[in-house]
Amino acid sequence: MNKTKDFVVICDGLRSLHNVGSVFRTSDGVGMSKIYLCGITGMPDTQKHERQISKVALGAQNYIPWEYAKQSWRVVEKLKKEGYQIVSLEQTENSILYTKFKPKFPLAFVIGNENKGVKKSVLSRSDVVIEIPMTGTKKSLNVSVAFGIAAYWISGFNRK
Repeated sequence: MNKTKDFVVICDGLRSLHNVGSVFRTSDGVGMSKIYLCGITGMPDTQKHERQISKVALGAQNYIPWEYAKQSWRVVEKLKKEGYQIVSLEQTENSILYTKFKPKFPLAFVIGNENKGVKKSVLSRSDVVIEIPMTGTKKSLNVSVAFGIAAYWISGFNRK
């Protein structure tokens, strides 16, 4: 599949390097054009992080362009000015089911920290907040799993 210039992901403070590696691999699978690594999110070009990220990414970190930014909200502001729809994956009072969401491209998809979620400074700048329904005792999925589910849903609209 060819990468599309209009579908990117913003990692808002992911703490697990394995999750970062999974995001790279899934991003390659859905044809994302870029990954923004923000805040504490590990980067694949540091010797300290490269081994753990590459263990899961299986080389995708070498093919997907990425950029580091200290503050995710600044990336959101920049992409909004470029015409991107900002979509965050988080459970909030106003979030909608991901299957009810109809994406508009270009689109920036935001995923958040494994414990704290997407920062409020980013949620307040989001055009849409989507969620994946949970029926078990746990109230959320692993961030990389949730990213995969929603990213494949969104990418299906991008291929039409």
